[in-house]
Amino acid sequence: MLHRRVSRYVVCGLAIFVLTGCGGGNGKGESQELVYGLTLAPSGIDPHIHASSELGIPLRSVYDTLVYREPQLLGFVPGLAESWTVSEDGLTYTFVLRQDVTFHDGTPFNAEAVRANVERILDPETASQKAVFMLGPVERVDVLSEHVVALVLSTPYPPLLDSLSQPHLGMASPAALAEYDNATYQFHQVGTGPYRFVEYLPGDRLVLERNPDYAWGPDVVANPGPPAIERITFRFFEDPAARALALESNEVQIMGELLPTDAEDLGEFADIEVTRVAIPGQPLQFMFNAIRPPTDRLAVRQALLLATDRATIIQTVFQGLSPVAEGPLSSPSLGYASSVEDLYPYEPLEAELLLDELELVDSDADGWRDFEGEPIVITIVVPPWGLSPEVAQLLESQWESTLQLQVEVRQVAEYTMLREVATSGEYHLISFNLFGLDPILLNGFYTTTGFNNWMNISDPDLDALLLGAAIENNPTRRNELYARAQERIMERALIVPIREYVNLNGYSADVSGLHFDTQGWFPYLTDLTLRESTQ
Repeated sequence: MLHRRVSRYVVCGLAIFVLTGCGGGNGKGESQELVYGLTLAPSGIDPHIHASSELGIPLRSVYDTLVYREPQLLGFVPGLAESWTVSEDGLTYTFVLRQDVTFHDGTPFNAEAVRANVERILDPETASQKAVFMLGPVERVDVLSEHVVALVLSTPYPPLLDSLSQPHLGMASPAALAEYDNATYQFHQVGTGPYRFVEYLPGDRLVLERNPDYAWGPDVVANPGPPAIERITFRFFEDPAARALALESNEVQIMGELLPTDAEDLGEFADIEVTRVAIPGQPLQFMFNAIRPPTDRLAVRQALLLATDRATIIQTVFQGLSPVAEGPLSSPSLGYASSVEDLYPYEPLEAELLLDELELVDSDADGWRDFEGEPIVITIVVPPWGLSPEVAQLLESQWESTLQLQVEVRQVAEYTMLREVATSGEYHLISFNLFGLDPILLNGFYTTTGFNNWMNISDPDLDALLLGAAIENNPTRRNELYARAQERIMERALIVPIREYVNLNGYSADVSGLHFDTQGWFPYLTDLTLRESTQ
């Protein structure tokens, strides 16, 4: 720790201008600048096209959304829409829009702007990777008057308001969308938010500057007007080990996704704060390939679950800073079913018994269980993020020592390669998850035709539960259906859940007002302030 403390003060004099070189902390007379560390350099950052959660960290403040979710009761509050109604059949959402909003380029925000945005997302030529799915069964947009617009659906879709509250469905200037094509708009983005998009150099930096005309912030922020900080530069730190060092050296003032060991060390610094943010959605999980022997057998999947010491993994890899995951949803998610808890405690003896009953035994006394005369080899495929490789290594150690099963861990470099492996089916377990507050994300994984059905399951009962929940407008009934679906997923032992995601954010003690929206990842930059310089 000594070398870190020394480096902090050696470079502080070189970097102090980032915080104080442009002035004080009230934002009224002199300007301020801040550097925010991103942990992934996305291949593209157009929110209507690209799927990365990382892009929402800066773009949540470039774009406003029609509605927002408030953090306590998780209800919806006005955004660009001052009010809205939903038809009794759940097929028409009518929004009355604010009349005092303009885009950064001076274009007025109105119903035609909403139409242009939604139609762009729905257009197949846009090739949207996420936003189009968030719109669900939206069929068309009806402009009813200059400031009244309706979204018309083919079937009910209760998650629509949640989708419309997220930055991937932020409202962009129709003039800018018309001026730039789908390949170039990401470099010239124009919203209505508290910050203007200034510059994007892939792999290097993304720069925002405050919108001095901003006056329509939602109730979820403390500051509805122009931000105090004039300029925010985002830089990319894909190497997890570099993130804490960047904070210590004051190269950045805010950094997310710190390594757990680094988060603990940084807690010893008086001038650095660390905050934990629970992330709703799916936990860090390993999905079984349910059609490839031997994980095509329920008892084998159950044995591997029972032989997983998740508490030790959480302590070893995550320093105890994340809760143990129990099922296909993390507990901060809407519709989380506590009934799945404790279904698979750590019971290695019971796991061995399950394999013995299947006659998967060591038939040639070489120390490994066999299947059809050959040693069983369990192949786990992991991406490089989320400490998945480290978790897989512990699974390898636990399953080999407890169950006498050989385990092969294969790491791929990126999402595209992970999907290629999923398509090939050459794995027994594969690690992937998505984040989101609404349980609708389960449908893409566990329905027979789901885009992420990497378990290769076809379960009519599970399909009925999930598809029924997707169109159920009654919240109580909807939660019941999703709870039964979660129970069914774990009864069939389709995944090994490991830990609920917690984003470890570090920030300079000179920073105040850091808080995030209900999705957990996206900060409200408009509320950030910097302590006034004493020099």
